[in-house]
Order: sequence, then structure tokens, then C-alpha cells
Amino acid sequence: MPGLQIILFNVCGVECALRRDAVRGLLPLPHLWRPPSLPRPVAGFFNLGGAAVPVLRLDVLFNLSQETDEHEASLEGRLYRHLILIEGLTADRPTALLVDRVQDVQDIVPSRQSPVQEDGSLNGCVEAEIDLDGKLVHLLSSSRILMAEEQQALAELNREAENRLGAWSVEA
Repeated sequence: MPGLQIILFNVCGVECALRRDAVRGLLPLPHLWRPPSLPRPVAGFFNLGGAAVPVLRLDVLFNLSQETDEHEASLEGRLYRHLILIEGLTADRPTALLVDRVQDVQDIVPSRQSPVQEDGSLNGCVEAEIDLDGKLVHLLSSSRILMAEEQQALAELNREAENRLGAWSVEA
């Protein structure tokens, strides 16, 4: 029976996973630029091949953050954090999820998964619980990480970041 391949990661001590097919890539934390007045869940943007990519803080979205504002200002100083690049949150453009650490890629058999109610936890984006040798891991639905209004706001912020990035491009 075919299994499910997942990416395991940690956010403020909470073990989570995403379906491997929802993930475009895994990256170390690059230098981020943060325009003024960004909402707290947006850590900033980075340039990926000439495109502005928004970085979302899962710790803030899931209300797990216990950092001070001063500490938040130095996100790029924390060397061992990772970005998980996913598609589909903003009009066919990638979005990055800031996590404490990507830990592993694993194949999971269906018998180790238990579905949960859509409004179960972590803003309703947990689609299943996975039993990893007695430890429960939240399998997140990438399409439910943001509400529709949040997706629209992020798309607008992304357009503004693209315009800013485009203003600095030099014709060849």
C-alpha cells in the first residue's frame, strides 16, 4: 500500500509536518528585507531568482511565539532556522514558511494517520495527526494555513514587494 511522504519540522517545540508534494524546496534562512508596517506574521521578503518571496512566521500565525519585539527584529541573526518553500498561497507564486528546524523526510503508512476536525487546532490547518512511535505530529494542510482574507492581504504585500524589487532592476 503506498504511503505518504512528509517533511517533519519544529515550530516553538511543536512537531509538525507537511506533505512532501506541497513543498517546493527547503532553504537556510537568507537575509530578509522588511518594509515598514508589515503585519507581524510576515517576517519579510527575500529575492529568489528576481522574484520577491514573502516569509510567513508560523510561530506567530499559530500563536506559539514568546519572543519580544526586539528579538523579532533580529530574525536573520538566528542561523539555524529554515524556510519551507510552498506554492499556492499567493496567486501561483511561492511563499516561504519560517520554522525553527526542518528535521527529516519520512514515508508514512496510512495506518499511522488519524484525521482531525478542520477547526481542531493551529488555526484549523491540521488535517491529520501522525503517530511516530508514540509521538503525535500535526500534519498541516498548506492550503489552510492562511484564511482567504490573509491570502488577499499577503498577495497585495507581495505585489508591493515585487514593485520595489523591480524598481532596482537594471536593463541589460
